[in-house]
Amino acid sequence: MLLATALLIIGLLLVVYGADRLVFAASILCRSFGVPPLLIGLTVVSIGTSLPELIVASTAALHGQLDLAVGTALGSNITNILLILGLAALLHPFTVNSDILRRELPLMLVASGVIGWLLFDNQLSRIDGVILIAVAIAYLLFTIKIARLAGNEGADNLTREQLAELPREGSRPVAFLWLAVALIIMPMATRMVIDNASVVAHYFGVSELVIGLTIISVGTSLPELATTIAGARKGEDDIAIGNIIGSNIFNIVLVLGIPALIAPGEIDPYAFTRDYWVMLVVSAIFAVLCWCRARSIGKTAGALLTCSFFVWIVMLWFSASPVVG
Repeated sequence: MLLATALLIIGLLLVVYGADRLVFAASILCRSFGVPPLLIGLTVVSIGTSLPELIVASTAALHGQLDLAVGTALGSNITNILLILGLAALLHPFTVNSDILRRELPLMLVASGVIGWLLFDNQLSRIDGVILIAVAIAYLLFTIKIARLAGNEGADNLTREQLAELPREGSRPVAFLWLAVALIIMPMATRMVIDNASVVAHYFGVSELVIGLTIISVGTSLPELATTIAGARKGEDDIAIGNIIGSNIFNIVLVLGIPALIAPGEIDPYAFTRDYWVMLVVSAIFAVLCWCRARSIGKTAGALLTCSFFVWIVMLWFSASPVVG
């Protein structure tokens, strides 16, 4: 059991590292081929925040572990808001200034509503996958459009901060080297995660859905934790909030959409009756905090969010759906 836990943690760290190197390499290659920096920031980098979840969820679905994929997506959204935003707000209160973010928040809530409609029948079908991928494409196009309307590379706080964070040095050979390293690391690391997640689930007598909601979602959310805390320390409030919003949207439309396309099937009923509603309520609270008149998320809110995360974890494990079979 100790070995399985250690391998699970190591696998998660390697997945996160591989995803980071993949995004770094892709950003350099896109820039070298003349792709506008704004487009890189809004596509490659934004999707990159959900890449660990996407890799783990897709691999889990291919191995018949669709509940693990669903738990990873829903749990990551909850973790992003309660734990990551909460901890970051404790370090540095956030002020939302970007018009882009205030326009993206309704999209996050709409995406949350769409996935509730799709999970209602306790299944993820290929039609569901097509719908979610279509929403992902529409979201990307809409985000690019409103970013350009906000001032085309720099007038909005979010776009300025995103452009400042893009890698500015690195050649194509270096990018291809890191790309190769990432493509070697991630398949092996993902298999470590999937195999050992099952061992841990059976040992503790809980479902793979719960493992996805807790251990996997926290592990795959490490990039959001790093970027959000870094943004808080540097005073880049909008990019920190933007990472959470973008990650939550992609967790819904891609991390659930792609597994639905490649390996549709039935899911644990608790995913809708319990976990979806927690995610929806948490998302609504997040939106209210960003929309409130003060547009500030202070230390009090951060403490409440962080405490709520640990309360949720305890309640989840005590009410965990048992392993089937």
